[in-house]
Amino acid sequence: MNPSSSADPTDRGHLLTEQANPHSQGLDQMSALELVDLFNREDQRTLDAIATARAPLAAAIERTAAALRQGGRLFYIGAGTSGRLGVLDASECPPTFCTPPELVQGIIAGGAGALVRSSEGLEDIAEDGAAALAERQVNELDVVVGITAGGTTPYVQGALAAARQRGATTIFIACVPAEQVPIAVDVDIRLLVGPEIVAGSTRLKAGTVTKMALNILSTGAMIQLGKVYGNRMVDVSVTNVKLRDRALRILCDLTELDRAEAADLLQRSGQRVKLALMMHWSGLEAEAAEAKLAASNGQLREALKG
Repeated sequence: MNPSSSADPTDRGHLLTEQANPHSQGLDQMSALELVDLFNREDQRTLDAIATARAPLAAAIERTAAALRQGGRLFYIGAGTSGRLGVLDASECPPTFCTPPELVQGIIAGGAGALVRSSEGLEDIAEDGAAALAERQVNELDVVVGITAGGTTPYVQGALAAARQRGATTIFIACVPAEQVPIAVDVDIRLLVGPEIVAGSTRLKAGTVTKMALNILSTGAMIQLGKVYGNRMVDVSVTNVKLRDRALRILCDLTELDRAEAADLLQRSGQRVKLALMMHWSGLEAEAAEAKLAASNGQLREALKG
């Protein structure tokens, strides 16, 4: 239902994320196995929510990839669990796709300390959200993704309003219907998983489905930027033993080189898998192969056609 015009604006009880789940009313009397089964049944709704939001998720991927291709940046902004999920997704982009840390950034109300210590009071200050974007000089090339399960977080609302004023592409991710919390953004993603097993605890289904959506958004954008070949992360950062092993396996699998030959190729490419593949398939040395890749905006398939 919608709140009436005379309703208390701080009363969020009408929101889908704040309602009591009828399937978990006897939660405190359930056995451990019954709890696991209930969680499993309820978590099925996250898959349905993603499927229902497929069109706006695809639009978000396309808008984000286009912005990054033009030199823009991707910002996630949120508070509490939503903010932590944004920071997590952003922090995983450099090791997975070898992106510079400034390309995808997570902003959480309260700063780094809020990652490990609750600072929910700071989510009520809309001006702080706007200030966070000003500090990072967000502009028309950038994408700002506001994440808030209940949709009403002032910190996020303030940031999105500022992002619109700055000409940035705006994306909204919430777990409430648009009629409960309408907002003017470029892409509106609603992940409707229903009330939580523990009423209002949006780190549960809402948190799970938000993580799924962020996985899809960031990975989809990076795929469109050419950071994946087939289903291999060819821009993987080779920074430790595990990642070096992965790089060598990618080269061996895709080129049919043996491990020693792959190691030599990786060394000659400066530990860059995509460049190593370009060198191997084109017969070019590193400098010429790198120039071909650059001319194709990092798209390996396009570079190989040239």
